[in-house]
Amino acid sequence: MRCLLALAFFIGCSALTTANAQSAGRGKLPANVKLALNAYSFNDMLTGNRQKENKPTLTLPELLDWCATQNIEAVDLTGYYFPGYPGVPTDEYIYSIKRQAFKLGIDISGTGIKNNFASPDPAVRAADVKRAKEWIIVAEKLGAPVLRLFAGEIPKGYENKWDEVAGWMIDCYKECAAFGAQHGVIIGIQNHGDMLQTADQCIKVVKAVNSPWAGIILDTGNFKVTDPYQDIEAVIPYTVNWQVKESVFGIGSKIPTDVPRLMKILKRSGYRGYIPIETLYVKDVPYDPYVLVPALLKELKTAQNAEFN
Repeated sequence: MRCLLALAFFIGCSALTTANAQSAGRGKLPANVKLALNAYSFNDMLTGNRQKENKPTLTLPELLDWCATQNIEAVDLTGYYFPGYPGVPTDEYIYSIKRQAFKLGIDISGTGIKNNFASPDPAVRAADVKRAKEWIIVAEKLGAPVLRLFAGEIPKGYENKWDEVAGWMIDCYKECAAFGAQHGVIIGIQNHGDMLQTADQCIKVVKAVNSPWAGIILDTGNFKVTDPYQDIEAVIPYTVNWQVKESVFGIGSKIPTDVPRLMKILKRSGYRGYIPIETLYVKDVPYDPYVLVPALLKELKTAQNAEFN
C-alpha cells in the first residue's frame, strides 16, 4: 500500500504542468492585483534619447523618488538603465538601489535585458544566455523576483520555420530557467510581437520549457490577433508579470485599452501579483510620462476599485 501511495504521489507531482506551477494557490484565493510601473515608460529620459544634447535627464534613484510621491507600490527596473549596461552594475550600485526602494516602501517587481534567442547563429544565442545568467545574479542581489527575456525577431529565411526557431529559443530558456532556479529568480518570457505573437505560441514555448522557474511576461499590446483580450486571458495561468499598454492593438493605435474589461478578466482569472504599466512614445505625438503614467494608473485603480470592492 505504501508503495502504491508513493507511486501515486510521484505521478501526481510529475504531472504538474507549468501552468499549474505558476498558478499554484491562485485557484484557492481571490485575485489580488498590485498596480506597478515599468521604468521603460521613462526610457527617453533615462537614456538621453530625444533629450537635449542626447544626455539623460533622469536617473533610477530620481525615478524611485518620483514613484514615492505618486504612491506607486512597485517598479520594474529594466536593466538598460543601470550604469554600464549590458555589463553588470557594481554591487555598491545594486545595493544602493535596493536600499532606497526599501526605504521608500517600493517593491522591485522585476528587471529585464535585451537578448535574441531566435538568432540562427549559435554563438549569438550562447552569448545572450551568458548575459541572461549574469543578470539573473543581478536580479537576485536586487531582490527582483523576475528577469524578463525576449524571444527575438523572426530571422530572415525562417519565416515559415517557426517550430525550428522555437526549438532554439526553448533550449535557451531551459538553460536560463535552470540557472534561475539556483538563484531564486524566475525568467519571464515576453510576447513582444516578434517570434511570440499569439497566446498559442507563448503557451507552446512555456510548456516546452516546463519549469516552475519560467513563465510569461504578458505584454497586453503585442498580441498580433483580432481579439487580443482572448489571448490575454488565455496566457494568464502562465503569467509571472505584465506590461499593460495604453492600447491592446499596438503602439500608436487610437483604440484605448478597455480597462474595465481587462480588470474583469483579471478578477475571474484569479491572478495574484504585480501589474506594471508601460506607457510609450509615439512618433509625432506629445509624450510626457509624468502626465501619462499617473493617468493610466488612475484609470486602472478606478476599474480595480469598481471590480474588486
